[in-house]
Amino acid sequence: MLESSSGASRRKSNRNAERKTKTYLLDTNVLLHDPYCLFKFDDNNLVIPIEALEELDAIKMEQSSERGRNARRVHRLLKELLPDSKTMLEGVSLDSGGKLSVVINKYLQGASQESERLESVRSILNLKNKDNQIIATALFVQENFPPPVILVTKDVNMQLKARAVGIEAEDYLNDKAPEEPDYQSYRKLIVSKYDLQRFASEGEFELDESAADGLELNDYVLLVTDEGKTMPARLHCSRLLRKLIVPDCLRAPGGIPIRPKNLEQQFFLDALMDDSISLITCYGKAGTGKTLLSTVAAIQQTTIDNSLYDGVSISRPVIGVGKEIGFLPGTLEEKMNPWLQPYYDALEVLMPSKLPKEPQFENKRQRRKTKDPIPDRTEPTKKPYEKLLDSGLVEIEALCFIRGRSIARRFFILDEAQQLTPHEVKTVITRISEGSKMVLIGDPDQIDNPYVDSRSNGLVYCANRMRGQAISAHVQLTKGERSPLAELAADLL
Repeated sequence: MLESSSGASRRKSNRNAERKTKTYLLDTNVLLHDPYCLFKFDDNNLVIPIEALEELDAIKMEQSSERGRNARRVHRLLKELLPDSKTMLEGVSLDSGGKLSVVINKYLQGASQESERLESVRSILNLKNKDNQIIATALFVQENFPPPVILVTKDVNMQLKARAVGIEAEDYLNDKAPEEPDYQSYRKLIVSKYDLQRFASEGEFELDESAADGLELNDYVLLVTDEGKTMPARLHCSRLLRKLIVPDCLRAPGGIPIRPKNLEQQFFLDALMDDSISLITCYGKAGTGKTLLSTVAAIQQTTIDNSLYDGVSISRPVIGVGKEIGFLPGTLEEKMNPWLQPYYDALEVLMPSKLPKEPQFENKRQRRKTKDPIPDRTEPTKKPYEKLLDSGLVEIEALCFIRGRSIARRFFILDEAQQLTPHEVKTVITRISEGSKMVLIGDPDQIDNPYVDSRSNGLVYCANRMRGQAISAHVQLTKGERSPLAELAADLL
């Protein structure tokens, strides 16, 4: 028995040695990206450089920005976790099992002689730069704390510089979606022609267990027979498929009819028109119809279909949530105009402007007798869709002012959602009240925000986390319909 216990003890010790505790040094942008990252590193140790606190101190004054709010949130969390000078100097144990410390690089303070590595770094990097100071602090931690030490930053260039001087560096991975999502645009299922005929007449089709494997609620599929007959469907419950409910055409008041041009657009319209689905995420490259379809579906359900919603709210990030827009002249609508021009273009397509034709007269006497006034071509004519804006039926929302709001009975379209962080998307979605619908659209391959990528942006994160929920659906549009030129350019350029 003693020998057996000793062997078990050695095996446990070997397992602990294989899984070595790591020390993660957090860059400022990670704390701003997710203030609660302090609790998401399991039982590993966390180190916050004093330089990060200095940067947070400068950012906390941004009153109306998400960065300012996150900086203040980090300060409050650190105050709770490190309540006095003793815990600040010695660190504190976290509930996850790791230890949290705030570190001052003594080499940079001149309190002790620099190491040879830091001397070489000083000759390469300008240590007046805060990023370079944090890299130097990572070197100090590496030499004075138990290895391995890893710098966590969302700044790609900082990762490269850290690796160049011998520091392991990586992105913050907690909110990244899997590299290869389980879902595709849609799945094809082979069925017999008799099953397809029964599905066409009954509107429902029950899958066997193997066919339903990997499918989640509100996933879209295409039923295909050996003869080439097809019919789209959506998974309504665990193994039950339902027919799509897609109107023949949609239109804005007095506008032109809009019809889906391909199978994926049918999927998108089915989700847009289903009032049981409160959240839709949609990926699609330029020209696939994301903006046009979401806009016409919103307006039809607001003005024609028994006024399901009280109005349409449209917004998109102004470079990023929280960026000030006060430098632009005019009202809020005028400030947002440059960012929402794609929606004005879509409304112009849906409700094209038509000037009245000037009546033709054979002679001056007939012209004098006519009772119809001759249109004055010199006066500016209001575009049809401007009536929707003037009446408040269609509203422009600025994301930087959305915190604290409760948006009820609105059809809310958030464009360019791939520019947002997961926390920012959560902030917007939690504003949606009873009876409202939220549509997030964007292209994960077109990201300008330097601190998110194709796997960590708010659109992809939301689609990944909400998949399989009864009130959410995801659609991927891959075929461009704007024009042959736009499609060719999107694929080749």
